[in-house]
Parts: sequence; C-alpha cells; structure tokens
Amino acid sequence: MPISANQDRATLPGSAALLLALPALLFALITWQVAAADGPLVRLDERLSRVLVNPDRFSELLADLGNIAVAVPVLALALGYIAVRGRRAGADRWWLPVAAAVLLMALVPALVVPLKALMARPGTPAEPPGTGYYPSGHTATAAVAYGSAALLLLPWLRTALARRALIVLCAALVLGASYGLVRRGYHWPLDVVGSWCLCAVLLTSLWLFLRRTTAPNRPRRPALEPARHDGT
Repeated sequence: MPISANQDRATLPGSAALLLALPALLFALITWQVAAADGPLVRLDERLSRVLVNPDRFSELLADLGNIAVAVPVLALALGYIAVRGRRAGADRWWLPVAAAVLLMALVPALVVPLKALMARPGTPAEPPGTGYYPSGHTATAAVAYGSAALLLLPWLRTALARRALIVLCAALVLGASYGLVRRGYHWPLDVVGSWCLCAVLLTSLWLFLRRTTAPNRPRRPALEPARHDGT
C-alpha cells in the first residue's frame, strides 16, 4: 500500500530526532574525551595521527578546500544561481533558502570560535605550539558551505544521475579537505570528526527547515480560465 503524504509527515519527526540526536551525542562524547585530555579516544586519536601525518604539497592543497576564501565563494555562486532560478520561475519565497544557507554559514564561526577557546586543545607536533584546534574550523567551513550548496541545488536537478553526482562531489570535497587537514598535520583526527558531527546537526536542521518551509515554494502557474459555453 502506498504511503500517503500525511503518513510521511507523521514519520518525519521520529526520523528527524534520530538524525539530530546521533551526531549530537557523538559530538558530546568526543568533546568530553578531548576535554578530559587522557581518555581512550584521545589516546587512539594521537596514535592515528602519528600514522597519518605526512606533510606534503598535495595534502596542503586538499586542506585549502576548507579555507573561507575557497569554500564560501563556491557557496555564494550556488546561492546566486538558486536565487536567479527561483525568481525567474516565480517561486514563492524564492529568497528563503538562500537566506537560510547564509545564516547557517554565519553560525559556523559563531559556534566554532567559542568552542576552540573553551577547549584550548593543543595542536599536533607538526604545528607550532598553541591551542584552539578543536573543533576544526576548516572542516566545518567545508562541510557547511559545500553541504548547503548541495542541499539547495538538489531540487533544481532534473535527473537522478545529476543528483547523485552532486552528492558525490560534495562528499569528495568535504572528505578531501578533512583528509588534507589530518595528513598535513593541521588537525588531530578527532578535531575533524567532531566538526563532522557538529555540521551534521547543522545541515540536518537546514534540510528540515527547507522541507517544511519550501514545500509550497513552487513556480506560480496561471489560473485556468473557466470553460466557455457557446449555448449550442
């Protein structure tokens, strides 16, 4: 029996709660371990970092995918395209997805910077002495910028192949930046994983917001004219 729209909306809250709760709980666990500075996850993190760190030019280029100067312009281009398409299509509230993505991007430093100051985690041996490495701001920038762009572009793609390609590209950019940050020694692996969890909560929230607020956000169609009767 096909599932009705009402049934789909009824199952959404439970699924949404799970999608939000799992990464939030994992983020809390990782943050607790990093704060403790001597838990089993931190010891595993340090051992893994020693295996993975091997600074080279390629890893540095990958890490640059998380730079604000790279990721934010990509998001801006995607948002500009979406705004133009939405307005030309006559969509109601065409500006709302763009505004939501801009707000989410602004939340990244608002959340990450205080957390860095609070945690004061030292960097890897490959970095100069200092603190403020958890969570990874470059990872968060990449995940939110590329992830938001993908979420907003998906409804405008006509084929399943194009949608899959966009998702794969987004994942490749985020994973590439994450790998580069760890390989170059800019961050511990847990710095990156913690950012993944935080951004999973942010992007899921954006997806839920868009699902609820832009459902009626479709191109306006002219009303059908009433049928004419010529009396014959």
